[in-house]
Amino acid sequence: MIIWADQKKADSLTEFAKKWGEQQGITVTVQTVANDLQSNFITANQAGNGPDVVLGAHDWIGNLVQNGSILPIALSAEARANYTDIALRAVTYEGQTYAAPYAVECVSLFVNKDLTQVTAPATIEELIAAGKAAGTEVILSLPVGEKGDAYNMEPIYTAGGGYLFGKDANGDYLAGDLGVGGEGSIAAAKKIGALGADGVLRSSITGDNAISLFTDGKAPYLVSGPWALGDIKKAGINYTITKIPGFGDIEGSAATPFAGVNCFYVASKGKNRAFAETLVADVAKDSSFAEAMFPLNELPPAQKDLVDKLKSSNPDMVTISEFAAAADPMPAIPAMSAVWQPLGLAQANIVKGADPEQTMRSAGEEIKRNIG
Repeated sequence: MIIWADQKKADSLTEFAKKWGEQQGITVTVQTVANDLQSNFITANQAGNGPDVVLGAHDWIGNLVQNGSILPIALSAEARANYTDIALRAVTYEGQTYAAPYAVECVSLFVNKDLTQVTAPATIEELIAAGKAAGTEVILSLPVGEKGDAYNMEPIYTAGGGYLFGKDANGDYLAGDLGVGGEGSIAAAKKIGALGADGVLRSSITGDNAISLFTDGKAPYLVSGPWALGDIKKAGINYTITKIPGFGDIEGSAATPFAGVNCFYVASKGKNRAFAETLVADVAKDSSFAEAMFPLNELPPAQKDLVDKLKSSNPDMVTISEFAAAADPMPAIPAMSAVWQPLGLAQANIVKGADPEQTMRSAGEEIKRNIG
């Protein structure tokens, strides 16, 4: 049986998957696909020479279902009861469950306690004031870049009143209700523009340098995810993690990041479907797989029993898991692929001084054209 994953997931899974295979009387091979894992999987699966199982993000589901690349899976009542609500919601698409989650993640606010005493700012305005008082090179290290970063900007965008897609009564995203270009997104764009003008958001801060600006002591605040923790701990930063605040001058403002869920999918054309379904059932059954993978790729658990185990040994993971519970699952609908680039570029241009209303309306029009 063959499993495909990216480098970090493959490294963390290989040994345990091999042992699991021995218990089943089969050979399990974990193969690393370093680039374009999703598209390579779709192509290989269609050709009949893909893996039996693939590890990936939950927001692939809409595209994978549209391409007939994955099968629905059955989760036992016990497994479902052990999963966090956000994990189950993320892997449910059009009323069916399509994956076994094992980890959740979202961005949070990392604070250098040696640079500021404001370790849990109640508003973005309080964060900015404290950041300026710290006298550091950067107030808030949040990746923007020249082309934008809609994923990391989402908490600011939502705090300002923006949304991407409306939801139906079940909480499923509606491709026909696009928020980009609407009044809420324009209000958010104006906030983003003001933060750019004030030097709080900068296009010079990217995914490549955002974490190092924080670990080098050049910023008291960082917006990032659990993947930043390794570098932060290695640098010996005296840190804490708190939720990203909303704007103080907007009633009910809440910064809502995206929740991403890592999960196991069963390939529709794998040669070992029965074993693939057994493995995914075992992933879901309890936290054995997630716990075995954790030391080599620390991510907040999707399963409640592992969250409980980590409360004393790794409270950071529990904290981020709690923040993820209040986040919005990244939209898994195919229409989302039309959003990332235009929205990110619009936000970057607004940070650099472009007109917020015109730029956001144009982005919305482009996204609608691309959705079709």
